[in-house]
Amino acid sequence: MFDLSYSFLMPPTVLIVLCLVAALIALALPRTGIGLMLGSGILLYLSALPAVSGYLMRRIQTDVPAAPERGAAQAIVVLGGDVYAGNGRDVPDTLAPLSLQRVVYAARLYRLVGLPVAVTGGPVGGSGVSSAALMRQTLTEDFGVPVAWSEEQSRTTYENALFTARLLKPANIGTVFVVTQAWHMPRAMWSVEHVGLRAVPWPTPPVAERPTIATDFLPSPSAFGQTFLALHEILGLAYYRLRY
Repeated sequence: MFDLSYSFLMPPTVLIVLCLVAALIALALPRTGIGLMLGSGILLYLSALPAVSGYLMRRIQTDVPAAPERGAAQAIVVLGGDVYAGNGRDVPDTLAPLSLQRVVYAARLYRLVGLPVAVTGGPVGGSGVSSAALMRQTLTEDFGVPVAWSEEQSRTTYENALFTARLLKPANIGTVFVVTQAWHMPRAMWSVEHVGLRAVPWPTPPVAERPTIATDFLPSPSAFGQTFLALHEILGLAYYRLRY
């Protein structure tokens, strides 16, 4: 799950706020305000470059493992992600792309190993239905994959791990495949192992390494989003290690 509240204060999004603050400061202190605005603008530009976002993503991703052996784990845990919130009437809540990608890879893993599946995640972004419930519905109805456990209260990646461990430990399950995006895997694995389970990564495909090209130094909205995700994970893991 996406854990840190006040995401507008996370880099690089906070740089947009700093630009606005700098403009106000410039009314009273022109040199200070202009300097702050220029610095924030440069950092914003760098944050939107594919060369920068690709580098950050590759730094935090774990290696995609080979096809696992049947005895490598005892269950499959799918972490909740994003949700498109409906209006509570004629437009239902549905899984958004990140969650749906996790579900697809969980279904593929289930076909390989045949292990029981746990889904975890509470409501997201104002949704009325939990991400776990939506993943369970999609897995069972669209992929024919049974779901043995559904944890629907967690709000963060750490709570995903903690609350799921409480469901699995009574069943004597100590080792699990963890299904999430490659860039989210380091924090997810840390959380799962910190609550007493052994984590075997099963990430979705990582951002591939490729030669740098000229357009990698032109700003891109998708690159800005990737930079946000990468910095969110780096800071989030540091925060977890300090808090937990």
